[in-house]
Amino acid sequence: MRKSKLLAAVAVIGLIAAFFAFDLAHYFTLDYFKSQQAAINDYYSAHAVATAAIFFAIYVAVTALSFPGATVMTLAAGAIFGLVWGTVIVSFASTLGATLAFLLARFVLRDSIQGKFGDKLAAINAGIARDGPSYLFTLRLVPAFPFFVINLVMGLTPIKTWTYYWVSQLGMFAGTIVYVYAGTEIGKIESLRGILSPTLIIAFTLLGIFPFIAKWMVNAIKARKVYAKWPKPARFDRNVIVIGAGSAGLVTAYIAAAVKAEVTLIEKHQMGGDCLNTGCVPSKALIRSAKFLAHAQRAREFGMKSATVEFDFAEVMERVQRVVKTIEPHDSIARYTELGVDCVMGKAKITSPWTVEITTNAGKRTLTTKNIVIAAGARPFIPPIPGLREMNPLTSDTVWALRTLPKRLVVLGGGPVGCELAQCFARFGSAVTQVEMLPRLMVREDPEISEMVMRRFTAEGIKVMVGHKAQRIVVESGEKILVVGHAGTEIRIPFDELLCAVGRVANTEGYGLEELGIPSTAARTVEINEYLQTRYPNIYACGDVAGPYQFTHTAAHMAWYAAVNALFGRFRMFKVDYSVIPWATYTEPEVARVGLNEQEAREKGVAHEVATYAIADLDRAIADEEAHGVVKVLTAPGSDKILGATIVGEHAGDLLAEFVLAMKHGLGLNKILGTMHSYPTLAEANKFAAGVWKRAQVTQGQLSFAQALNAWGRDDGSLAGVIGQLPALASDKRPAFDSARPAS
Repeated sequence: MRKSKLLAAVAVIGLIAAFFAFDLAHYFTLDYFKSQQAAINDYYSAHAVATAAIFFAIYVAVTALSFPGATVMTLAAGAIFGLVWGTVIVSFASTLGATLAFLLARFVLRDSIQGKFGDKLAAINAGIARDGPSYLFTLRLVPAFPFFVINLVMGLTPIKTWTYYWVSQLGMFAGTIVYVYAGTEIGKIESLRGILSPTLIIAFTLLGIFPFIAKWMVNAIKARKVYAKWPKPARFDRNVIVIGAGSAGLVTAYIAAAVKAEVTLIEKHQMGGDCLNTGCVPSKALIRSAKFLAHAQRAREFGMKSATVEFDFAEVMERVQRVVKTIEPHDSIARYTELGVDCVMGKAKITSPWTVEITTNAGKRTLTTKNIVIAAGARPFIPPIPGLREMNPLTSDTVWALRTLPKRLVVLGGGPVGCELAQCFARFGSAVTQVEMLPRLMVREDPEISEMVMRRFTAEGIKVMVGHKAQRIVVESGEKILVVGHAGTEIRIPFDELLCAVGRVANTEGYGLEELGIPSTAARTVEINEYLQTRYPNIYACGDVAGPYQFTHTAAHMAWYAAVNALFGRFRMFKVDYSVIPWATYTEPEVARVGLNEQEAREKGVAHEVATYAIADLDRAIADEEAHGVVKVLTAPGSDKILGATIVGEHAGDLLAEFVLAMKHGLGLNKILGTMHSYPTLAEANKFAAGVWKRAQVTQGQLSFAQALNAWGRDDGSLAGVIGQLPALASDKRPAFDSARPAS
């Protein structure tokens, strides 16, 4: 920090310290003002200009230095100067003081904060650059946060000073009038009876309802602006049109039909979306067949001399399609038509905020609609690696067309999809090489969790190459080769097929978003607010196309909010809740998680404690020859509140449901510990993890007391033993316990 910035920071800190050290805050209380009101009014009568100037200067200083007292001074302005002059003085003084606070924060802190956290603030900076005045105006008009916080935080952003000044002046003006008016009434109070005067009641009622009125005004102004060039139909053919019939679209349409809304569901490819056709369903069917092979190879573990399995890979893949066909009726046109949904197989294009053009084999038609829900999903991402796209790699969308097992398979990506399919193909007999540019597989999980999966993969013959970056693909003498870089050297990996599993990108193009000016985020998803609304309040987005989680169950979860807000938002809007999102990776060992894990808690600076139970000690796991894995629970320090849980092991995704329920409904580990679990089951692991946590809460002093109390019982009531242990009770040192199973 430069010397001038340091001096400024020291000066401000010194002034704030002096303010509290000399108890100057009591001069800015309503009681003090009332006690001095008569003297102030007399001085004002004799020296009007001087009083206004002094008041103005003090107000500027208070707001510039973020001292408490601006609210009382605003009320006092109304009592001293009246509504008109009080409003004028406060409006300009508050804006000038706010701008000085803004400039001070910018001068002292902005460079260092942006330098240190610039990557994390990139999205905020982009939003301010794009729509800063509107955002600031909303904050000023609807005071959800204290104004002094807005002054300081906005100083860290790239918004222009003049813009900050005039938007603040305009945004705070309406609120200033309400507060000053309340002050004019407070100035008339002579007794407790005066508090109940009708005018004062009205003034404070306005203070209470003003944020809601202001919010409505802001929304109305913004809506008027975005809809300005679009003619609104006199009537609508539909209550809602849903674009995309994956998990999010199906649930949205289902809810709309259930409440008797007129709803059209448009799908250009296949009903059921990725989950049914290329994602969850086929992958789990393939995983089940691969697991059967793996169990056969472990015959000796189960007391068998040997077991052999003959299979045809093409028949395995046909079984996968048979499973898809069996589940397909759940998401079919016939079922949803019967439910009351108008299902259309065709291509949708949003032509205005209230019209959707549908192209089918029969031609084009346009429907008007009150609301639109975008549920267009996502697709596999193909990175710009030279030669990759030209060789037409397999993806999670296209791998299901395989009928011949690749002898040599390269899996590009170490995330959930890459890991699940790498293990499957290795179990069927492919020589699998998995390439991940990051230091480990499943990088979002804790390091020891990733290590458990990687050890299993290596044991099953998968060549795992972490820290290796794919550079290009070449063809030499008819052989395909992936060239990767590692530690400054190039490594060549020959292969027959390459599966690209490096992530998914939202489908945001080709159906009208560009023409309507609906923006995308840095993550290339549709930009939405907390109610799932896009730039146009009647157009919503949910599921993979909106993020932030690309899971089938999250898409369905978001769809409820999109449907209810679209249909009933005029009465009440619901903010989407992402507080308890579970997910699982269906490798062996299976990995499931909800809430924070340890590495995320550390990155976010969340205080936590960790309780770990090793499933190797669990009776049912031992009996099943699946005695591996862990239950790892994060709790708030000194509390049984669950911050997150990770389970690794057999049926981890199923076992996680108990922690999801507990977190959703505010149940702690004490409740899980106090719940009876059937014996012997894998679910007991959750209870034993709670027991590990409970034992860790016991202090050495408590154990000493218990020991003394039991000694007293053996000594037929002598208190000497108990009294002798009292010094130990002052200790809160917790005894060391290992992660072995605690007694129930």
